[in-house]
Parts: sequence; C-alpha cells; structure tokens
Amino acid sequence: MTWRGSTTIKDRIFASLPYLLPLLEVFKYGVFLMNQFSLLKLVFIPIMPLLRVYYGVRYAGLLIFLGLFIFVVRNERISHFIRFNTMQALLLDISIFLFGILTDLLGLISIGNFAIQTLSTTIFLGILAAVVYSVVQSLMGRYAEIPAVSDAVYMQVR
Repeated sequence: MTWRGSTTIKDRIFASLPYLLPLLEVFKYGVFLMNQFSLLKLVFIPIMPLLRVYYGVRYAGLLIFLGLFIFVVRNERISHFIRFNTMQALLLDISIFLFGILTDLLGLISIGNFAIQTLSTTIFLGILAAVVYSVVQSLMGRYAEIPAVSDAVYMQVR
C-alpha cells in the first residue's frame, strides 16, 4: 500500500537498506543454527565484510542506530516510505537488544544451554523472516506491515 505517494526505484532501494542493521545484529544469535545447517552460512556470505566492520568497530551499532534515527527518521524532507522502513528496522534492532538483555539474565541464573540455544534460534529466525519480508515489500514499493511493530512505527513517523 503506497498511500503517501508513489515510490521511486531510488526510494525503494534506500528503504530496504536500513534492514541491514537488524540483520547484522541478529547474526550472532544464528550461530547455533548455522553450525547445524552449513548451507545457511551461504546466505550471509555477501554481508561478511559488513559483519567484520560492524563487530570490529567499537560502538558501530550504536552510532549507526543514532545516525539513522536522527538523520533519517526525524528528517521530514525524506519521503515517508523511507522513514517508515528505517524506523521499522530500528524497532527490530531494539527488540534484538532487549532479547540480548533477556539472554544475559537467563545466563546468570543458569537456566540451561538448551533453553538459550532455543531462544537464540527463535529470535534469529523471527528477525530473519521479518527482514526478508520487509525488504521484499520495500523493493516492491509496499509498506511492510508487521503486527505491533508497524503500529509503533506509525506513531513515531508523522
């Protein structure tokens, strides 16, 4: 649904780029799954250089997050379609951050390695599915409607 005007090819590409942030962030939770299914590693080969930079530079995730929020989401001169998708990617990234806190707490109370592996695989598959869906919808020029997340995005992006 493109109710805020038509989207150009350039808008579609720029709207799908912020989804790299949650994809890079969730990579570390997919290690258990990638060790069992080595073909899944092939999906991440194109973004390996980005992963090295992202995890190699201290506070890279925070700087990218703040840069996207301040310079894209809050900039009303940028099209609504790009700002919507950027904010949705940032909310997915926030959910990964909150999940990281949860796994740290579960690790402190030593709930078990199997439970942490199961939760990590679940968040990895969930975020991966949301990112793939959102990128495909963005490239087609449609708003990616993810329940609960999109509602929060509409509240933030005027």
